Amino acid sequence: MPYSNILIFFASFLLFCPISVLILGLLPESRLDKNPYYFSVLASKMAFLGFISAMISGIFLFNHGPLVYKLGAGNFQFDVLYFDNLSLVVLLLISFLLFMVLRFSFNYLKGDKNQGRFTKWLCLTGGSVIFLVISGNLIQFSVAWVSTSLCLHQLLQFYPERPGALLAARKKFIISRIGDACLLMVLILVFREFHTLNYESLFAAVRNFNGLSADVFIHHLNPICLLLVAGAMLKSAQFPFHSWLPDTMETPTPVSALMHAGIINAGGFLIIRMAPLVITSHAAMATLAFFGAITALLGSLVMLTHSSIKRVLAFSTIAQMGFMMLECGLGAFSLALLHLVSHSLYKAYAFLSSGTVKISGKSFLGPSKRSLNPIAILISLILSFGIVWGFSYFLKIEVFNTPPNRVLAIFFSLSMSYFLWNLWSQKWTPLYFIYGIIGGFGIGFGYFILHKVFQEYILTSLPYSFQSYSLPEYFLMGFLVLIFVLVMVLQMELPKKNQSPFLGALYVHARNGFYFNTLFNRWVQSLWPVQKK
Repeated sequence: MPYSNILIFFASFLLFCPISVLILGLLPESRLDKNPYYFSVLASKMAFLGFISAMISGIFLFNHGPLVYKLGAGNFQFDVLYFDNLSLVVLLLISFLLFMVLRFSFNYLKGDKNQGRFTKWLCLTGGSVIFLVISGNLIQFSVAWVSTSLCLHQLLQFYPERPGALLAARKKFIISRIGDACLLMVLILVFREFHTLNYESLFAAVRNFNGLSADVFIHHLNPICLLLVAGAMLKSAQFPFHSWLPDTMETPTPVSALMHAGIINAGGFLIIRMAPLVITSHAAMATLAFFGAITALLGSLVMLTHSSIKRVLAFSTIAQMGFMMLECGLGAFSLALLHLVSHSLYKAYAFLSSGTVKISGKSFLGPSKRSLNPIAILISLILSFGIVWGFSYFLKIEVFNTPPNRVLAIFFSLSMSYFLWNLWSQKWTPLYFIYGIIGGFGIGFGYFILHKVFQEYILTSLPYSFQSYSLPEYFLMGFLVLIFVLVMVLQMELPKKNQSPFLGALYVHARNGFYFNTLFNRWVQSLWPVQKK
């Protein structure tokens, strides 16, 4: 078969994935409402076929390499599809999640008079996300970016009689439009500097900038990279624009599952996709790392103070998105992608099963008193750092060669020691000690194997980090380590809130989200008031 025919065949399978659900989404609501359950079942079957087509596209990718499908001629060529390993991983993830959410929905909303409308907008939202993933240029990406937000807005106000749902939807709408403005400015500046908006040409042009002076970077690339970071932060609920996410709980649960497991990742995907450009700016990378760390600290503390399972999961998502942006800011794009995939899968499952779980705040705060031998703390730290060093050495993964790598190695080591602390604080016995060692080695082995797969076989073309570091960047990395240690200490001590006035006050403030939600609600009400019924 001629190579041009292979490309067309490849592109056809690739495009079938979003088109399969968009066809149903474009049908009028009046037709869908005639037999909503039937169309809901049909939508899930079409989404499943889309997932199969995504897997077939992956086979083509491994056999023929990345696909760049162009339309036009001469100077007016547009890359309408850009499909590489990054696109494949996220496409498989999104198409699988969309199928599962649609499959869950046709029973969840069975009998609801608006089930047809719900299916319509869920298909349009999912199809827009898929087009975002496989887009070949920044114009297509931006159109899909805006389309995802507008379709999601219809789902967030699915119950318009609920004032809380309307307020959350309007808050998300306003913040998203600010993010859209940032992305529009990126399009203008990128075209002015590089005279192209196609990914392939843009990344090639960025490589040519590497021989230019630092002043050129500062004046030409810094504004673009900072605007990209701003757009991604607004999309992914980063501090201080995070308060809309926990408030969107009055929408049907399948929407929450798709939003927290798929749509919220659009900001991270933007940064990873544009990594060859973003990594040229020290200011943009530092901004990602700083605000990602603050967001992770905020989300991980607030989630411990809530008893509502959905709000706990929402603040957990905020914290996870913060950690993902932190990983991007440290140049660990392969780890950020691994984080994106693992978080999406478990968060979708958590939301879809949240109605069957009985939970209370004590489940997260744990016992108010924990007795633990100081020797066990020391052993957990030594064992954790030993596992990190050992697996990284035998698997030939460099985790101590650069300052960002060392920061990430410290993060993982402290996380594992926290796991061992939680286990051994329950029972400090030989049996639990053995459980801890086995669990630690299992976690370490799984983490480093996945790390190696994503770094060496999936994101092989992306840069990892800077070649040189300035003094402020060393201070930033020290600050990140302190933030991570602070998170762990506060999570250990917060259960003792009744024993300390400081911890009691911290608990109250965290329970109220440190009042950012209140401030943003007042701001939205002044711009776009919601009338209480």
